[in-house]
Amino acid sequence: MRKINPNNFHVATRGTSREINRQIALNLVRTHQPISRADLARIMGVRRGAVSLIVNDLLAEGLIFEGATGESHRGRKPTFLYIDSRERCVVAVDIRVTRTSLMVTDLIGRQLVATSGFPTDRDPKRLVAELSKRIKKVLSEHKEVGECKGVGVVVPGMVDRATSRVIHAPTLGWRDVEIRESLASATGLPVHVENSGKACALAQIWAARGDAAATGDVVFVSVSDGIGVGIVVNGEILRGRHNIAGEFGHVPLSIDGPRCPCGATGCWEAYISNLATLSRYFGRNLREAKPAAAEAATFTIEDLIVRARAGDAKAVAAIEATARYLGLGLASIVNAVDPARIYIGGEIIAAWDLIEPDVRAALAERALSPDAAKTEIRVVSLEDQPRLRGAAALVTAPAFAAPPIA
Repeated sequence: MRKINPNNFHVATRGTSREINRQIALNLVRTHQPISRADLARIMGVRRGAVSLIVNDLLAEGLIFEGATGESHRGRKPTFLYIDSRERCVVAVDIRVTRTSLMVTDLIGRQLVATSGFPTDRDPKRLVAELSKRIKKVLSEHKEVGECKGVGVVVPGMVDRATSRVIHAPTLGWRDVEIRESLASATGLPVHVENSGKACALAQIWAARGDAAATGDVVFVSVSDGIGVGIVVNGEILRGRHNIAGEFGHVPLSIDGPRCPCGATGCWEAYISNLATLSRYFGRNLREAKPAAAEAATFTIEDLIVRARAGDAKAVAAIEATARYLGLGLASIVNAVDPARIYIGGEIIAAWDLIEPDVRAALAERALSPDAAKTEIRVVSLEDQPRLRGAAALVTAPAFAAPPIA
């Protein structure tokens, strides 16, 4: 039950029901394409004539198109409907501490050009200059992708929803940083900026087709340079008043714990980020070790997992500790949000077969009920590129969003 806000509402008009049905039809075409008008009418439970009116509007707006003709045992052969992503594209950008990546997709998220990247410059002005140059280059070299409808950018930090300024990105050392207007001015394209955790959550509900659990109450936890968490409640990203809802990475496991990049001590991120796990293996805080030893400077989580699989006791102990802290943090999320499903992504997931028992045990230890301890957990591989796909969805998903009612 949702209370109507008397200070912020949308009054229903004669066209409200048609607008809702239009969005339902558009999403059903995306989910079931190729689909005929007759099948669309059957799924929606309305007369075919009513569906034809909606379809004609969507065709006129260029959101869908009629493609191949199907077979029919009798009567006229059906013409299939598709989302019209022809000769239109989106550029997705993922800014991380060490590397920034770019991907070009069509309007339904299919990758069109090989992913590229470059070392991240911590200076925002230089980063935007390099990024704009590379966006222009990839679009000019691949004319076949068509018109670019916008650029989606995800960052490892909190983003002001109204201005898109990066409020605080601890691992980048950014506070109150503007990149949207600068990048839009340099590229001549609309730019959308969002927190990487929220973008990962958006990528999952955007990719869900016919999976009710994936579009209900779900959480995405990204374990990488930092910890990104995105929460979806009833199919909508949870944002809060300042768009910082869901920052579980900075909820403390212990106030006496290690220092986090955000400046506080004992944050969940300080226990399970890649650097935290590697620091545990080397027995010293690599963030504070200056200069770093040669091995530590080039050693990665992937290297650590290889050693763990080879039986290195220190490597096994390091990832087992991370697994326990991961499970304890997940318990906080489960107790607070009670999601139907949790997605986990990041480099440590390559060792999921090794760490899952410890994650599950720690989750069960702190979960408030036996059922909560059994919350479904699904891992998302790096190959699925959830951050980049979430960045693309920042541009494409609004066209499929449910209209605001009351």
